[in-house]
Amino acid sequence: MTAALIGFALIFVLALMRVPLAFAMGVVGFAGIGLTRGWDPALASASQVVYETGFAYTLSVIPLFILMGNFVARAGLAHELFEAAYAFIGHVRGGLAHATVAACAGFGAICGSSIATAATMSKVAYPSMRKLGYSDSLSTGVMAAGGTLGIMIPPSTIMVIYGIVTETHIGKLFAAGVIPGLLTALALMAGIVVVTSRDPEHAPPGRKFTWPERWRALRGIWGVLVLVLVVLGGIYGGFFTATEGAGFGAAGAFLFALLRRRLTWASLLEVLVESARTTAMLFTLLIAATLFANFVNFTTLPGDLKDWITHLGLSPVMIIVAMMAIYVVLGTVMEELTMVLLTIPLFFPIVTSLGFDPIWFGVLIVMIVQIGLISPPVGMNLFVLNALLPGVGLGQIFRGCWPFVFIMVIMLGVLIAFPQLSLFLPSLMR
Repeated sequence: MTAALIGFALIFVLALMRVPLAFAMGVVGFAGIGLTRGWDPALASASQVVYETGFAYTLSVIPLFILMGNFVARAGLAHELFEAAYAFIGHVRGGLAHATVAACAGFGAICGSSIATAATMSKVAYPSMRKLGYSDSLSTGVMAAGGTLGIMIPPSTIMVIYGIVTETHIGKLFAAGVIPGLLTALALMAGIVVVTSRDPEHAPPGRKFTWPERWRALRGIWGVLVLVLVVLGGIYGGFFTATEGAGFGAAGAFLFALLRRRLTWASLLEVLVESARTTAMLFTLLIAATLFANFVNFTTLPGDLKDWITHLGLSPVMIIVAMMAIYVVLGTVMEELTMVLLTIPLFFPIVTSLGFDPIWFGVLIVMIVQIGLISPPVGMNLFVLNALLPGVGLGQIFRGCWPFVFIMVIMLGVLIAFPQLSLFLPSLMR
C-alpha cells in the first residue's frame, strides 16, 4: 500500500514540475513494477501493454470516431444544426443560447468530442450572439457547457475509453448516455432561462421565422439524421459492433464532406494529421495509465482501500456520493481524462464489489468529466474558447460557466438518485 501511495504522490510531483501526465504515469508505473517485482517483469509488462494497446481491434473505434468528427466539422454540418435550431426557438429570450445548446446536442451525436463541439460552436454560434448583443460571459458559458454534451450523447470517446479500460459493453454505454444527455441539454436550457430572466438585456430575442422558413432549415440537417440513424441505429439494433459503426460513420462523414465540396487535398491531409495527432495522444495516455494500473494492482492498495471503505459503515450510495465529491474536486485541478484513467483502477473494483452496475457508473464518470471540462481554473473547454476568441477575457469565460457547473452538479445528483435513467435503454438491447 505504501508503494502505491508513493507512486500517486510522485505523479502529482511530476505534474507540478510540468512533466506531461502521460509520461509521469508511465515512468512511475514502470519504475514501481521494477522496484517491487523486478526489472524483467517491468520490461515484460511494458512491452505487453504497448503491443496489446497498439494491436487491439476494439481500440480501433477511437481513431475512427475521431476521424468521423473531424470530417463532420469539415462538412459544415454544425452550421445547419444551429440554423435549424435557431429557426424554431431563436425568437424567445435567450433563443440563440437555446439554439446553441440544441446544436451542441445534435453535433455531439455525430462527433463524440467535447472540445471539438465547443470549438465548432465558437465559429458557428458566437458571431450571431455577439451581433445580437449577447454578453460574452453568457455566450461563452453556453458554448463551453453545451460543448460537453459531445461526450455524453453517443458516440463518445470517453465512453469508449471507459468501456475498454473496464471491459464494459461499449454499445450499452452509448445507449446509457442518450437519456442523461438529453436531460442535461434540457437542464442547460432551463439554466439559460434563469440567467436571462435576471439579466434580460444580455440575451435579446432574435427574429421570428415563418413556418416555411423553418421547414427549409430542417431540410439542411438530413445529413446529420442519416449519420445518426446509420451509426447509432446499427449499434443499438445489433446489426454491427461499435467499431464497425465507427467505420460506417467515418466513411459517411467523408462522403458528405466530399459531396459538399468541402474537401481539398490540403484539407484532407489536415483532417488526417489532426486525427492521427489526437489518436496518438489518447493512445499514449492509455498505455501510460494501463502501465500504472498494473503497478497499483500489484500492490495491496485496491484491497486495503476496499476493506477500509467497508469498515466505515457507510451505505453503498453514500460511498458513491463520496467518490463523486472527490472527482468534482479533482476535476478543478486535473485534466479530466487523465484523472479518470488514474483513479479507475482504485474506484472501479469498489463499485463492482458493492453491486453497482458498471454501465451506470460509466455514465456518472462521463458527467464528472463534463463538470471538469467547464470548472475553473483548468477546464479544457474554457481554454479552448479563450484561444479561439481572443477578444474575450478568461475572467469573463469563468464567470459565464459557473451557473452551468452548478446545473451539472445537480444533474449528477439526479443520475445518482435515479440509476434507471441510465439503465433503461441498455436493458432493451440484445
